[in-house]
Amino acid sequence: MQQMEDWLYTGFIVLLALVVGYIVYRLAFAAIKRIVYNVDDKGRAIVMRLRLPLAFFFLLISFFLIVPFTGTMISDSAHLSHISSLVVIFSIAWLLIKIISVMKTLAVKKYDINTSDNLKARKAFTQYNILERVATFIIILLAVGLALMTFEGIRKIGVSLLASAGIAGIILGFAAQRLIATVLAGLQLAITQPIRLDDVVIVENEWGWIEEITLTYVIVRIWDKRRLVLPTIYFIEKPFQNWTRTSADILGTVFIYADYQLPIDALREELKNILAETDLWDGKVSVIQVTDATERSMQIRILVSANTSPRAWDLRVLIRERMITFIQKNYPQCLPKSRVELNPAGEPASLH
Repeated sequence: MQQMEDWLYTGFIVLLALVVGYIVYRLAFAAIKRIVYNVDDKGRAIVMRLRLPLAFFFLLISFFLIVPFTGTMISDSAHLSHISSLVVIFSIAWLLIKIISVMKTLAVKKYDINTSDNLKARKAFTQYNILERVATFIIILLAVGLALMTFEGIRKIGVSLLASAGIAGIILGFAAQRLIATVLAGLQLAITQPIRLDDVVIVENEWGWIEEITLTYVIVRIWDKRRLVLPTIYFIEKPFQNWTRTSADILGTVFIYADYQLPIDALREELKNILAETDLWDGKVSVIQVTDATERSMQIRILVSANTSPRAWDLRVLIRERMITFIQKNYPQCLPKSRVELNPAGEPASLH
């Protein structure tokens, strides 16, 4: 009979602890919703991600704060005390990670990275994403360390290693110096931002967009849908081209080689017609210049501007195709050619 009463009393205390935890969770979550909802209605879906870790956290806290002081059958268990410590540590870590994720999402949701002029958005997304990963890494590292320290055997080993910590630190430093350098390079990218998300870059002779930046690697989405994965330290140590470092606007060049007889003014008029018929041009830069002259042809450079690098690429392709068609149709004799001069005997005398 006494054992039955003990079980009933234990069950009642556990149920009471869970009820108290649930009430505290509902009050805390209601306060969070009121704060965020008043700021922006779009924050509702974001805050909902906190429901599960917040409920788990308050239920655990109430359980492990109330039960050990009630004199129940499970309050004197050494195993319960150890398990409770581990569960609380990891529940707090889980809640902190979720809170950081929600704060990051709330911070960047006012930026639209899909607009043409998205420099500020790309800067914000890059900084917050990397800082979120850094904070998550630190929280997980601390949680695992605290959890291991709850085991008596591991704690004794840690104390015994303090005497040789200097030697162990040197060995670990040499073994992990590459990893440490890579992680520090990721932090440097977050602070200095030589690259940002959605930047247009030329790396390893490949043209593409920065798709993802982590603490240890960067993914470049190449124009043909391949992915180039590079360590973060690459962008600190090696040169690369960033076409959208300060602005999404970009200049595009088209080179045409033609005979000296081709009238440049005719090309300028044709360029005006081409640009007037397309929305790829942003209306800022439109220039045609003869940039070189060789013994066989002249080099004509067409310089135009566009809002983004993909539009600049399409504009360059369009102008190149239309100009070649224009020369073929109206001035076929002005295509690049080689001249042969014949002597009176009918044999070639020279080749130009």
